[in-house]
Amino acid sequence: QVRLEESGGGTVESGGSLRLSCAASGYNGGRACMAWFRAFRRAPAKTRELIAGIDPDGRTSYGDSVKGRFTISRGNGNTLLYLQMNRLESEHSAMYYCALNTHVACIPSDSNGMDYWGKGTLVTISE
Repeated sequence: QVRLEESGGGTVESGGSLRLSCAASGYNGGRACMAWFRAFRRAPAKTRELIAGIDPDGRTSYGDSVKGRFTISRGNGNTLLYLQMNRLESEHSAMYYCALNTHVACIPSDSNGMDYWGKGTLVTISE
């Protein structure tokens, strides 16, 4: 059974940085889309906002609110996903979720298509 576990959330002052990690267990690290989404409350998976995604070929995509601030990357045979978050502001406070889509024609920005979700990690930006 595939399981995603996020870590790295916390409280940081405005202008600071955080690095989120997502570890995938029960997954063989094959071709897949992985992404970070966020929600401001306990929202259903389909309504979560894309923060950053990466497709099987390594192409990345970002939500408009985080372009130039956040960077998504993978590691360890695609079983680790990272989100480097810089120049954080209060608007970035949210629950951040890791997601995985193992279909061949996956689209990393498509929350509806994600097969697996983590439970989320909370990011709070203090003024």
